Amino acid sequence: MSDSKRLQPDSLIVTSGRPDAIPGASVNTGVSFTSTYVAPDGIGYGRSGNETWTALESAIGGIEGGSTLLFSSGMGAISAVFSLLPHRSIIVASRNGYTGTMYLLQKLESDNQCEIRYVDIAHTEEVLAALQGANFLWMESPTNPALEVADLPKIIPAAKALGLGVGVDNTFATALNQQPLAMGADISMNSVTKFIAGHSDLIMGSLSMNDEALLSRLTMQRKQGGAIPGAMEVYLALRGIRTLDVRLERAQKNALEIATRLSAHPAVQSVRYPGLPSHPQHERAASFMKGFGAIISFEVKAGADAADRACAASKVVVHATSLGGVETLWERRHRWAGESEHISQSLIRLSVGIENVEDLWADIDQALSAIH
Repeated sequence: MSDSKRLQPDSLIVTSGRPDAIPGASVNTGVSFTSTYVAPDGIGYGRSGNETWTALESAIGGIEGGSTLLFSSGMGAISAVFSLLPHRSIIVASRNGYTGTMYLLQKLESDNQCEIRYVDIAHTEEVLAALQGANFLWMESPTNPALEVADLPKIIPAAKALGLGVGVDNTFATALNQQPLAMGADISMNSVTKFIAGHSDLIMGSLSMNDEALLSRLTMQRKQGGAIPGAMEVYLALRGIRTLDVRLERAQKNALEIATRLSAHPAVQSVRYPGLPSHPQHERAASFMKGFGAIISFEVKAGADAADRACAASKVVVHATSLGGVETLWERRHRWAGESEHISQSLIRLSVGIENVEDLWADIDQALSAIH
């Protein structure tokens, strides 16, 4: 579309990655089921590209503000980034984060491939001090599942001024709420599995960037590393991203209402949601984020066993891991052995969906009241 650069992000996710609008043409990009292309021109081989990939990469890149590469999973995307770092690189990373990422960082350190400096990502001065002499900064914001908000507009330029590479896991916020590349980051990563695809039916990751040399290196890493997505999964994610704006708008509205009610519930010890004025980084988040996301974390007073019982007692909210789907999910995060030691044993992560908020609250209330 010739006028695509003038469109707002909520329009771009609907219009990007479609065939040219000529008479008789299909409105949607089809699924390209092929591993092989006729020589001598074109893609060549299925690990190098796919017409369906191109459509979704265009849609994600449109809202992220950069060129995008798809990977078979979010961890495949993150692994590709870390694989480019020289031996014994110093990585600055949050002490709290997605368990898969934390495992990979710990493995890099235990194998003596990299040195990791773990920081409280919400403590800006601590982060800035850790950047001295480092090579790469990897941030989640908000973090999983602590929901800490990093001062991205301050930290990213500071890191770049010192010559660091900067990557941001943008999964919780999505590019509709914040755009790391516009703030100067080298890479914005998404677990497409979550909000972008939005229906809990596929696994995928993406990396967006503006540097052509970096794009070339990561393209080669994807091709040779083999972490490529399937065409059908990409088609489903492309269909999912078309409704990202309306899904996220409804889920965020539900999340704020539920977080507010949880704060007053007698079974709840504390609530973490950047949209609440009580959140330590609420004003920071409000200063540069367009929305606060749809993830809530809260601790129950009665401890870990009670948290497990509450999650098991829900009827509308699904007791399951993952997040970002149309359905509401919750779980006690420490049911997974790899969760950070800084996260309370009784913390429940709640991914708020698009159901009727009163139905959601009635279900959450009955489950929590049973353990109070």
